Amino acid sequence: MLTSPPTAFLFDLDGTLVDSVYEHVLAWQEALESEGISLSVWRIHRRIGMSGGLMINILLRESGITIDDARADRLRKAHAAAYNRRSGMIRPLPGARELVAYLSASSIPWAIATSGRMETAGPVLATLGVDPARVPVITRDLVRYAKPDPDLFLAAADQLGVGIEQATVVGDAVWDMLAARRARALGIGLLSGGYSQDELERAGAYRVFEDPADLLRHIDEVGGR
Repeated sequence: MLTSPPTAFLFDLDGTLVDSVYEHVLAWQEALESEGISLSVWRIHRRIGMSGGLMINILLRESGITIDDARADRLRKAHAAAYNRRSGMIRPLPGARELVAYLSASSIPWAIATSGRMETAGPVLATLGVDPARVPVITRDLVRYAKPDPDLFLAAADQLGVGIEQATVVGDAVWDMLAARRARALGIGLLSGGYSQDELERAGAYRVFEDPADLLRHIDEVGGR
């Protein structure tokens, strides 16, 4: 009897496994204001999940402000500092620990691929009980381009030793779904980052769940067995 290889799950981090989207939004607002740039919170929220550098470029282009490399680097560092001050308040999303524990216990490959750098991802990984020495964690530091480019997910699949066609990307933002499509992986959307079901489906999600707990309840429907 022929058997297919198990589905591998590639998870975004912020808004997918940990409830940290709005901490990122406020940290970016604080960083921008430190440079005298005032932007509405909703504009920042719509860009969370993509590469920080790309997000800065888009936000400033929308506001008509130009920026040089030195200022962009100050913004990135200011965001990291502001976010890390808030990281103690961040908690895993409902069902996140249980979901990854189930996958591990079932010998289903999984990894994390985040547009954040390790300087901001590290503290919240600890709240999940994830040890990067044991679980593949691909951060912005390790790839040329972050989301919506596919590099993070391709690198995560490579770390797991699986073909990207065997992988399912789980994310909360349209940027995750666009990156999944470009990587040729299936995409599952979660509502826990603030994007709507319609937005996630239009970006390529073939299924949408509320949060990790909801995904775990339906895990056998998406190849998690």
